[in-house]
Amino acid sequence: SECRWDGQLLLNCSFTRISTIPEDTSQTAVTADLSYNNIKTFVCSDGRNEEWMLKHLNLSNNLISELTLTTCTNLPNLETLNLSGNAIHTLTLEMPTPAHGSKKYSIVDRLLPALKVLSVERNNLNTVPRGLGLLQSLQTVHMSSNAIQQIDPKDFQNCSQLKDIDLRNNRISKIHPDAFRDLKKLQVVVDLRENALTIPLPQILVSLNFFQLEVYLSKNAR
Repeated sequence: SECRWDGQLLLNCSFTRISTIPEDTSQTAVTADLSYNNIKTFVCSDGRNEEWMLKHLNLSNNLISELTLTTCTNLPNLETLNLSGNAIHTLTLEMPTPAHGSKKYSIVDRLLPALKVLSVERNNLNTVPRGLGLLQSLQTVHMSSNAIQQIDPKDFQNCSQLKDIDLRNNRISKIHPDAFRDLKKLQVVVDLRENALTIPLPQILVSLNFFQLEVYLSKNAR
């Protein structure tokens, strides 16, 4: 492929018009830039489940429409995942509920344990991806410029490390009063600009850390 490899840490495949992940990609790469290509599908594990050293993966500005992260048990060191500028309408984090007494899906406990930043801006999401709470180290989530219509009480459930949420430029008209209740470390920004909110949000914000929190609400319907 036309990818550039520095021989040790950085794989740069940006603007190379590839449609699939190069098969000869080194598992020792720490940063992989696959942005601005024609990639339609991305599968984390090839079945061998050999661990990669990747910390930063950029898949922005491709053609991905559906993505399942529940197979990503081979990326234990991944800290940032950039999926912005795709056509993602389905982002799967949760695994099916196992049969009674079965431990078939316990592998989900190893789902991207080091991931701190998830970017899914400029996609086609109409809901917050279910299962964000499974990403135990998640601190920042960028979901601006999608088609999200409401925030439900379980959307950010168990996101105990989350500090920064960007929901700007969606279609949000309703936020459940308990939507941010579990976010005890939320301290940077809740960006709700350019949505369809029509009412003030005192019930939603009452349990948050006002001393460090910035809440942006401009350009709403109210």
